[in-house]
This record gives sequence, C-alpha cells and structure tokens, in this order.
Amino acid sequence: MEDITDPSFRYVCKMFGADFMYTEFISSDGLIRDGRSSVKKLDLFDYERPIGIQLYGHIIESMVDAALRAEEAGPDLIDLNFGCPVRKIATRGAGAGMLQNIPLMIEMTTAIVKAVKIPVTVKTRLGWDDNSKIITEVAERLQDTGIAGITIHGRTRSQMYRGEADWTLIGEVKNNPRMKIPVIGNGDVNGPERALMMFDRYGVDGIMIGRATFGRPWIFREIRHYLDNGEILPEPTVEEKAELALLHLEKSLEHKEGKPAIFEMRRHFSNYFKGLPGFRETRLRLLTSTEVDEIRAIIGEIRDKWGGCRFDRSTGIYGI
Repeated sequence: MEDITDPSFRYVCKMFGADFMYTEFISSDGLIRDGRSSVKKLDLFDYERPIGIQLYGHIIESMVDAALRAEEAGPDLIDLNFGCPVRKIATRGAGAGMLQNIPLMIEMTTAIVKAVKIPVTVKTRLGWDDNSKIITEVAERLQDTGIAGITIHGRTRSQMYRGEADWTLIGEVKNNPRMKIPVIGNGDVNGPERALMMFDRYGVDGIMIGRATFGRPWIFREIRHYLDNGEILPEPTVEEKAELALLHLEKSLEHKEGKPAIFEMRRHFSNYFKGLPGFRETRLRLLTSTEVDEIRAIIGEIRDKWGGCRFDRSTGIYGI
C-alpha cells in the first residue's frame, strides 16, 4: 500500500467507516536518518484514530530506534511489517524476507515490544514459499514475544499477489487453543459477502482490506451495512464518485501540494471511474494533466455526463 494509504486516502476511508487504519510502511533506516519522506509519514491526525504506524527493516537496533521515534508521534500502536513481498524489500531481509530468518524476526519483535510502551502488532504471510508454510508455529512464537495482535495475509512471499489467498491456515492459527491474541485475516476480501464468509468460516477477529479499497473506499460502509443488516448497498452514483474524487484531490493537495499530489492521485482517478463506457480518452487526459484546474474540469465533465449512473457489479456495466 506504499503511496496509497497517505493522509488523503485515509481521510476518505475513515469517512466510509474504516475501523482501524495504518500509515504507509516506513523504512527504519530512513526514519532514524531523518529522511524527509520517512519523517513525513509520521504525520497523524485525530480524526484518523485509532491508527498504527507501520515499520519495516532488517536490523534490530535500527528497528528499535525507529519504533521509539514512531512512538513519539503518538500512534495507537506500532505495526511490524514482516509481509511485504516486493523484491527490493524482501531480498534485503526486511518485510517478507523475515520469513527466511525466524530467529531474527522473534528477536527483533521481542526487542521492540520491550522498548516501547504502546501495543505492538505484526503483519506477515503464510511463509516464504509452498514448502515453508510455517505460520502456525511462527504465530505462537510471535505471541510469546508479547505482541498485541497478528495480521496474516493468506499467500506466501513467492506468490506475491498471484493466485487465491489461502485462508485455511489463517483459520488454523485462529483456532489454535494456544492463541489468545486477536488474529486478523487478509487477502482477497473484495466485498460484503466475502467478508461475512471469512468471519463465519474462519472465526477471525477482524479483516484487513488492502487492494480492494483502490477506487472503492466505500467498501468499508458496504461491509458494515451487510454485516449489520444483511443488505447489499447500491454502488455510489458517478456524481457521488466525482464529488469524492474532488474531495480526495483537495485533501491530497493539503498534504503534498502541486505535482506530487497530482501524480499520486492518478491511480485513484483511474479506479474511481473504472468501467465507464468510452472512458479511455478521458482517462488519458486525467493521467497526463498536470494542472489542478484542468483535472477539476475533467472530473466535472464526467459528473455532468454520467451523473446518476451506477456501476452494477453483477453485470459489470453502468446503468441508470
């Protein structure tokens, strides 16, 4: 979720009822060296709470120092990312690379839990590859370090984001009599029905949603409504999506200003209006414009043309 879960996106996710959010993950090395982009990610706002700061790294001393620095920013917890599969992270031994050095993972987690005064949680995967799905044992060992909760993505590092997430081992961890801490499942939860199925089938304490939020931050409202009432809410109209895209843009400009804000909004614009008939040309304009007023005008055109239309997920088309 790098370059996704910045303050502007967290703002719109909170609007739609996200219960708990995390910052983009922050390099421990970048943080302790006062790297500008790393320090900027420590910015938190009261409306976001509860919120966790997510750290990654492969050196114990650096991670402990970074955790202490992050604690000063006032998060509700610190989350250790032992799950990022990206090559440049994992091959350095950080993120999911920790799954190849469990003793170091345990030693690092223990040191951080002892160093800070706020709760520490962990996010990880089933294992490094299909031959090392060790999450059941690793979860117990992590619990013994004193962490307050664990989130498990139902894929190995080797899978990256390919194939289907396997929740059976997540269920095994949750139903292990030794496990007392909350177990949160992650992977392929893309709508209300699937969320309910994961709660019912595997008994997890919570669900983390990542990629399914792209261009669809209202997924949190959809899931909450379905869990409470058993009803599927209609998709927002194009007019509502346009107004949300404009609000998201303004929030992005508040935090990043100018071209950096525009560049990082491009992936959101594409997803907000994905599936609109004949959208290709308009999408190209959205993705190449560097002028804020021009972008606002293009979104206004989309709103005026498609206003009351809604996307029908069962048919994959827009209609009135």
